[in-house]
Parts: sequence; structure tokens; C-alpha cells
Amino acid sequence: MKGITTQQGRETLNRFKMEAASEVGVNLKQGYNGDLTSREAGSVGGQMVNMMSTEQQWRFRRRNVRKAGHSEEFVFLMQVGV
Repeated sequence: MKGITTQQGRETLNRFKMEAASEVGVNLKQGYNGDLTSREAGSVGGQMVNMMSTEQQWRFRRRNVRKAGHSEEFVFLMQVGV
């Protein structure tokens, strides 16, 4: 775990990983988890990213009624509190 320098940091990250694994239904054990499939391991990592990333982005395309064949794109960013 590169970049984690304290024991408290390691413990916090492990608790976070276990919580993410339980949410996606993956049975993680303490220590070695080499028996997991790539899909299971990836789903845990993906869930961790989803839990950390609270920003949602929507893109809308709208026709410009004043010019034929033109459209404008709007991007809306929204912070979602967890």
C-alpha cells in the first residue's frame, strides 16, 4: 500500500475496503485474497472509487432553433453529499 505511512492509515483503508466489498457481495478475508476472480477484485475497487467520488456529471445536447443543423452542448456538474 504505497503512500500509507501510518498504522492508522492502513487500518482505515482496510476497513474502507471491507465495507466496499460487503456492499458488492464479495467475501474478503483478512490477509491474502488471491482466490478472488478479477471481476470480484475489480468490483471492490470500483465500489471504493464510487464511494470516494461524489461528483456526478450530466451532458445534454439541445438543438439551436435559430440555425439549421446546429446544436449546443451543456454540461451540468452536481456535488452529491454522502
